[in-house]
Amino acid sequence: MRWAVLYARSRSVPASFAALVVTTAVIWFLARDHWSMIPVSLALTAAVAVMATGLSGQDADLDRTAAIRWIPRRGLHLLLIGGLGFGAVLLPRLWEAEQVPVEIITRNAGGLLGLAGISAVLFGGAFGWALPLFVFVVSFVVWATTSGTDTAHLAITWLLQPAGVPAATWTAVVLGVVGLGTYAVFGNRR
Repeated sequence: MRWAVLYARSRSVPASFAALVVTTAVIWFLARDHWSMIPVSLALTAAVAVMATGLSGQDADLDRTAAIRWIPRRGLHLLLIGGLGFGAVLLPRLWEAEQVPVEIITRNAGGLLGLAGISAVLFGGAFGWALPLFVFVVSFVVWATTSGTDTAHLAITWLLQPAGVPAATWTAVVLGVVGLGTYAVFGNRR
């Protein structure tokens, strides 16, 4: 159990969790009574982004020489980020009249945690936030400025699509599986 506490502290989990609570509360406060698709997707993106900043330790060389199996720990850490973001965004459903379906929140959490993993592998663990935020901005801009039902448009705007859109679901599944797998196996970039 002691290793879990040390691992959490080395990954700034307490500070990231505090940032998760604050960002979700601020977004909910600004969007109260309209807890619809856009604020929910923004809150989930922010939650994953603030938690993903701890995807690397203080010393990458020390992490690589440790005599422990990193694949399960990295995978569990990424799943914990997705789970905490999912829970933080799901919590306002208890009192909000307008509710985004759980399927959408699950889909978006999976895709965003995959993006955080890909971002950590490509740019380093401290930049695990980069791809989730970038994809949200691109998705929002394309969704707000164009409309379409072609597969490319639905895949680009997957974060803001309703439930039951196969292109959005498959985009999130592919991002989630690739991101979780690559981060668990390769870890963050030095």
